[in-house]
Amino acid sequence: MCGIAGIFHPSGGGTVDAALLRRMTDALAHRGPDGEGFHLEPGIGLGHRRLAIIDPAGGQQPMFNEDGSIAITFNGEIYNFADLRPELAALGHVFRNRCDTETIIHAWESWGPACLDRLTGQFAFALWDRRQGTLFLARDHFGKKPLYYAADRLGRILFASELAALAQVPTLPRRIDPAAVGDFLALGYVPDPGSIFAGIRKLPPAHCLELRVGEAPAAPRRYWRVPVAPQAIELPEAAERITDLLGRATARRMVADVPLGAFLSGGVDSSAVVAFAARQRATPLDTFTMGFDGAEDETPFAAAVAARYGTHQHNARAAAIDLFDAARAMGHVFGEPFGDISAPPTHAVCALARRHATVALSGDGGDEVFAGYRRYRWHLLVEGARRYLPAPVRRHAVGTLARLYPKLDRAPRFLRAKHTLTELSLDAARGFAASQVRMQDAQWRALLSPDLRGALDGHDPMARFVTTFAEVADAPPLAQAQYADLHTWLPGDILVKVDRASMANSLEVRAPFLDPEMVAFGLSLPAALKIAGGAGKHVLKQALAAHLPQDLLWRPKQGFASSPAALFRAETARLRARLLGPAMADSGLFAADAIGRLIDEHAAGAFDHAQKLWLLLAFEGFLAAESGAAAPALTEPALIA
Repeated sequence: MCGIAGIFHPSGGGTVDAALLRRMTDALAHRGPDGEGFHLEPGIGLGHRRLAIIDPAGGQQPMFNEDGSIAITFNGEIYNFADLRPELAALGHVFRNRCDTETIIHAWESWGPACLDRLTGQFAFALWDRRQGTLFLARDHFGKKPLYYAADRLGRILFASELAALAQVPTLPRRIDPAAVGDFLALGYVPDPGSIFAGIRKLPPAHCLELRVGEAPAAPRRYWRVPVAPQAIELPEAAERITDLLGRATARRMVADVPLGAFLSGGVDSSAVVAFAARQRATPLDTFTMGFDGAEDETPFAAAVAARYGTHQHNARAAAIDLFDAARAMGHVFGEPFGDISAPPTHAVCALARRHATVALSGDGGDEVFAGYRRYRWHLLVEGARRYLPAPVRRHAVGTLARLYPKLDRAPRFLRAKHTLTELSLDAARGFAASQVRMQDAQWRALLSPDLRGALDGHDPMARFVTTFAEVADAPPLAQAQYADLHTWLPGDILVKVDRASMANSLEVRAPFLDPEMVAFGLSLPAALKIAGGAGKHVLKQALAAHLPQDLLWRPKQGFASSPAALFRAETARLRARLLGPAMADSGLFAADAIGRLIDEHAAGAFDHAQKLWLLLAFEGFLAAESGAAAPALTEPALIA
């Protein structure tokens, strides 16, 4: 895994600022501590920081074709590069090393932009073709690897793996985008194609961008869509197919010339990956588990899997993580507000893994592909109810009841019907979005300053869910919801969290469940195979019955974090100092009186505002990082027996 950066003059002339390119690339040193490389010619400059994984001796970048007319800076891994090499060699291409990077260059020479149809992997790359005068940017199918780009005041196009690199460009304004603030408070992340800064864009997953000398910049083009093609298939055949797909996807992701291990949370998905990976090793697989205090602790289940497969297990506990310091540190790690409360423990388990490995396998994607989240079950139940209630009844009668029903945060679950009524009153897309948002529309707007509230009048963070549902309007309800997650939650939250937390520790993470063939198969399955008996991932669990302990497979799903509710009540003074302090006040973005009420209500125990307060704390961490405040040193995870 690596970090990439570059400067492009669309006019085709101009001298590239070599010192600026070096500063941009240096800002990505954590992504590639094993080396650096640069290529400069009139109009284009490419920078690279390398984390050596495959062919450490021969994979230096930027890399070139035989005559030097094509150069590439590449972040990621191409898992099917060994399959493509013979085909490309037969077309006359000469390979000079064993690295997967060279495969992209020759694929471009043979197939042009259509090369993306042939690549399976996680990647973000910039390829310069001097003969065509073309800079080609591309990002992988699901957005596992990041790529930001922007035009500065001098007309240059700048791109990089992280916002930290673009922060080195003095001619690139860093004005906070009001819409991004609203999106963050509603969703907990800033979704693509935007970023927290107006004018800086994320290249969306499964998109490419061609920039040609002498031509106006084109819009990004989508080169692939998650296929949603329902099929009729019985449980035994589906389970057999899953074990075959997971075995092959895992094997492909174990190719490395450096130490490789796996995360082992004790949940179904990571345990499944460990089971298939451990069987393909001649030596014990290193596995890494982060323990928690209380009900969230899954270490006993992880220990059972580790013992079953003879892994070399490494455990640590998250109890020592100071969430106030972590919020500030995450502001530096992510470069923009990021509100997933599991980001600090994810960073900690990546730090643990990096002590023993350079590559780690993960179970990311299993819940999206095989419908493991509780929200999918609720979505199907609500969709069933919608069929019996005319739209006017849902909008008016049920909607009114939802607005009047009290928000009973601390009541027993069966009394907390407000969310269900709200979802039922909406259409399918907005109802599913309501199950996703961290704050409802009125809640996040109330926290904004009057000026920002006015600027966001009419802004709708849920509109993207309407768009994704419309793209698969003819698909079954469950597949629609999964498709929406694969285009919102997964690339905006899960994969951002894992990429930044792992690369901050110079660790590469690979996710077998996010193999395109696996994803297509999971979405094609009938809902009854994925959700049965009130639980998700039914077919996956059946497929894993011979591989994992039964008590692990069939227990309720748990999250990878503890609630900060009690901490925020115990540390009210510290919370108030952060959220009502200089960084938030000077930003002019928030209403201090509304934040103060939120803190008081939570401290009194009348409401559980922990999630909202964490989002605000994460935003304060970003603002502090922007102001130049140093990142707190996070406590290293303490090893336990």
